[in-house]
Amino acid sequence: MIPLQPSARKGYCPSREGVIELFSKILIANRGEIAVRIIRACREMGISTVAVYSQADKDALHVTMADESYCIGAPQVADSYLNMAAILEVAVVSGAQAIHPGYGLLSENAKFAALCRECNIEFIGPSAEMIERLGDKDEARKTMRAAGVPVTPGSDVIDDIDEARKKAKEIGFPLLVKARSGGGGRGIRRVDSIDEFDNAFLSAKAEAQSAFGDGAVYMEKYLYPVKHVEMQLLSDKYGNVVCLGERECSVQRKNQKLIEESPSPAITPEIRAKMMDAAAKAARAVGYENAGTVEFLLDKDKNFYFMEMNTRLQVEHAVTEMVVGIDIVQWQIRIASGAKLTITQDRVFIHGNAIECRINAEDVDNNFRPSCGTINFIHVPGGPCVRFDTAIYQDYSIPPYYDSMIGKLIVQARSRELAIRKMKMALSELTINGVKQNRDLHIDILSDPAFVSGEYTTGFMEERRIRLEKEKNKK
Repeated sequence: MIPLQPSARKGYCPSREGVIELFSKILIANRGEIAVRIIRACREMGISTVAVYSQADKDALHVTMADESYCIGAPQVADSYLNMAAILEVAVVSGAQAIHPGYGLLSENAKFAALCRECNIEFIGPSAEMIERLGDKDEARKTMRAAGVPVTPGSDVIDDIDEARKKAKEIGFPLLVKARSGGGGRGIRRVDSIDEFDNAFLSAKAEAQSAFGDGAVYMEKYLYPVKHVEMQLLSDKYGNVVCLGERECSVQRKNQKLIEESPSPAITPEIRAKMMDAAAKAARAVGYENAGTVEFLLDKDKNFYFMEMNTRLQVEHAVTEMVVGIDIVQWQIRIASGAKLTITQDRVFIHGNAIECRINAEDVDNNFRPSCGTINFIHVPGGPCVRFDTAIYQDYSIPPYYDSMIGKLIVQARSRELAIRKMKMALSELTINGVKQNRDLHIDILSDPAFVSGEYTTGFMEERRIRLEKEKNKK
């Protein structure tokens, strides 16, 4: 990779009050496709990049693409990508002025954001206080309720099991016991009856304590059937908020998203306006800064309820970028640099439809077991409005230590029907040999009548599994 000349390194950003000088060097505290994505955004803006990597990632693409790269530890994330001291030491030594955390890992770690501030390094994201406040899902629910944002019926944090049992009966079954901290589907238990409650309550607390160091849980009414719809926001340091529309994220397996699309096939213009207004209210209620996502549940009667606010860049941000034509990562950097939003709500338009499929290295036929190994051949689909965000390449060896997602295939077309057709064509062209991956599963999902109709809900994957098992047993 040929580095840009130093004279081309200083970036500038127009604002309403003149020109804002951007950071000259940014450290990316992440790996894989998101690290590559951020490096590309920085290079377009004339910003130098610093990569950090584990011993297992010495041959990773982001290491080659960055202007500077530093090994920070052993393969395990605790020794490398979660090693705050090592990352901050590299930032100081390299002269990086800011750190972009990507998603996952340290992206929603309030302690890390606070340490960045102590080291006079800009954390590209909201403040430590904001991360902590919204990461506490119980506190976030209270804040949204006070701001007039619809919230799912439920309880505040409850520690005593007897009190929790009594409250559960008031809420009614089915319900969810949910961890106050963390995410990724951990610390969540569905309870269908009082007989199941004690075990679910205690196991959710134990998992939350183990995963997040916080065993506090609360309860929500389990709404079903529902759609999972999220609103993408950008907010600057001056109180300006713009909503970039919604993403439908209802195709999930074990609370992990598989396919996202925008716009949602379930959202009318009237509902969209109400949800966008609620999302903007949520951001203004807490004085939010940078990119964020407000997640809602939409029931069959088109009522929507606040679920949580993600204080980071989302995996599926590319879906929004494809339909609105706005580079969210670049705007994250501009906002952190002190620039004012030059995007106004009346200038945000959704163009056509976009769909994203997460390509995971996993054995679908063997209970989705992660698949590692060396990629001996790869062919990436092309054509207008086809995008493949990835960090893999031919002869790259996928290490066993990290998340199984190896790429995101995104397409955009004039209509949802055409977008589905384009995605199926792109998936059929995508070839990755050497490891097992879930390409064929995506093709099957896109052909499923429930998905094609747009009426699918968060129960789609489980309902599909049960249906396929019944069909298999009949043979």
